[in-house]
Amino acid sequence: MLDSVVYLLYRAGLAIAAALPLRFLFAVGQFLGSCAWLLSGKYRRLAECNVAIAFANEKSPRELRRLVRRHFRRLGANLLCSAKLTAMPPEEILQHAEVENIEAMAREFRAGVPVVLVLSHLGTWELFAQLMPKFVGFVRNASVYQKLGNRLIDAHVRRTRSQTGLELFGRQDGFDPVIELLRSGGGVGVLSDQHAGDHGLWTPFFGRLASTSPLPGLLAKRTRAALIAAGVYTTGPARWRMVFTERFDQPGASVAALTSRINEIIEQQIRVAPEDWFWVHNRWKTPQPNFLLGRYKRGVHLPPGLSPSDLKPFRILIRSSNWLGDAVMSVPAVRAIKNGRPDAHVTIAAPMKIAPMWKLIPEVDAILPLPNGSLIPAVSLQRRQPAFDVAILFPNSLRVALESWLSGIPRRVGYRGHCRKWLLNQIVPERRKAGPLEHHSLRFLRIARDCGAETSNVEHRISNVQVAVSPERLKIGLCPGAEYGPAKRWFPERFAEVAKEINAQSSAQWILFGTEKDAAIGDQIAAAISDHCVNRIGHTTLDQLINELRECRLLLTNDTGTMHLAALLGVPVVAIFGSTEPALTGPLGNAHIILRHHVECSPCFLRECPIDFRCMKAVTTEEVVDAVRSILTDKFQIWNWRFQI
Repeated sequence: MLDSVVYLLYRAGLAIAAALPLRFLFAVGQFLGSCAWLLSGKYRRLAECNVAIAFANEKSPRELRRLVRRHFRRLGANLLCSAKLTAMPPEEILQHAEVENIEAMAREFRAGVPVVLVLSHLGTWELFAQLMPKFVGFVRNASVYQKLGNRLIDAHVRRTRSQTGLELFGRQDGFDPVIELLRSGGGVGVLSDQHAGDHGLWTPFFGRLASTSPLPGLLAKRTRAALIAAGVYTTGPARWRMVFTERFDQPGASVAALTSRINEIIEQQIRVAPEDWFWVHNRWKTPQPNFLLGRYKRGVHLPPGLSPSDLKPFRILIRSSNWLGDAVMSVPAVRAIKNGRPDAHVTIAAPMKIAPMWKLIPEVDAILPLPNGSLIPAVSLQRRQPAFDVAILFPNSLRVALESWLSGIPRRVGYRGHCRKWLLNQIVPERRKAGPLEHHSLRFLRIARDCGAETSNVEHRISNVQVAVSPERLKIGLCPGAEYGPAKRWFPERFAEVAKEINAQSSAQWILFGTEKDAAIGDQIAAAISDHCVNRIGHTTLDQLINELRECRLLLTNDTGTMHLAALLGVPVVAIFGSTEPALTGPLGNAHIILRHHVECSPCFLRECPIDFRCMKAVTTEEVVDAVRSILTDKFQIWNWRFQI
């Protein structure tokens, strides 16, 4: 019923348009376009976004706004005129339209060469359906089109176009009839400037990767057809100019190369009259969920001479975890995201206290240290940055989701989290089936995979940092605290005993690391080791901690963020686990030794032990000494932690 009502309104509109002069329709269309610009905020913002992608480096913001307004006026005028042009005979249309270089097509047809005509939504593109049979009607002419949602309107459009001698082939019907027509020497028009979705080839359009239909190139390669492009420009009130290019396909060129060349030609056409193009179409649409392009069938193609650095960036904001250890464990996911597409520009937003860690990761293009305190300063800082295309949220908190939502980032990706589903528009599914324990790094990698990154070959060796071990004296790092709570801390007196045992055979200098909360523990150990100790607990910034860790031969530690930082720096770790589970949060990479005795109550993940601390008591001084010595002498069989994705 609704289809019938809409169809009747459509036919009534066509009848009214047919009765009115073309110049009057053009003027009315301009007025209606101005109204649409004023009232349709959604499409105005889309057009503003699109013209900014295309021309931000060439035009001022004021010029871009003017272009959008002219576009709405031009679009309204051309669409309203199209309603009348479809009912006009070619002879009358030619009183309002000039045609240039149609001979380029006619030459190919007379030589027995079929033609794939590359069209775009430029000006009054419906003119091609009306005029092509008049100029090259000595061969079959057809167009590939997308079936309309209203079956009655679709049937009317097919009837109207067929009256001129144009054949129509729906995309949903397959392309065998199109290929047969081309092999018979005919011509087919294909609109080639729309977003092609998951089936397209990602190639630059105005310098930014866009999913582009390879159909014209495929048809040309399959049938040896010539590729010719045509565009329609508005030259005045109810006046148009139709321009055909020469044949531009090159012998032996691949489908990808032809598709990229088509984008270049359409871009050149648009630059002639940018207000004529269909800017309210989301040409650079961010696909969901796979906006990273690692797993697309057709992949990415860059024309010769264009490097990834020449592309306009696809800006990704990754909200880092707030804890140092979690941030380090997310590094493989960040690398997978960065490698997911050649134009990826990755900005890490992280609390100030851990932001320096991200300077160690070359895949990170920019770091945004977030101020401590309320939500508003963080949002204000993010809004002052160049616009982001996507926000990927590693923490599960409601506040983090609010940050990206209030910052106006259009795509927000993360786990469902704490009452924040309504703030996300791409929710990463949780692990479906219970199974073996999964390392925490894999939880971050699942986010990258859900965005389209290739993660099957990701290595969990996270270190790519050159360690600067001091040649003067053996230095061993010692981190006896744990910010999470006392349940993760081995006994200070046993740490001191280990240091004494090691120093009995070597002249090692022990560097104590930790926060101010660990000061009492540090003083106790420092007093026991005396001259062989430098107590840096509570006296280092993160930058200083990184520099001093680099000089250590190894780190003896509890399950801490410093443990993960050492692994990132390539410093071997001897880590003592009790209340937590190394299969979940152990240091990534090789060359580490995990000491842990599985008692009946572990892992409990409690901050404080409610009983007798038996998990930590089970780890003896002797086995820790042996582990440290094994790394110092390189004679121990190192326990390599590897995790399957």
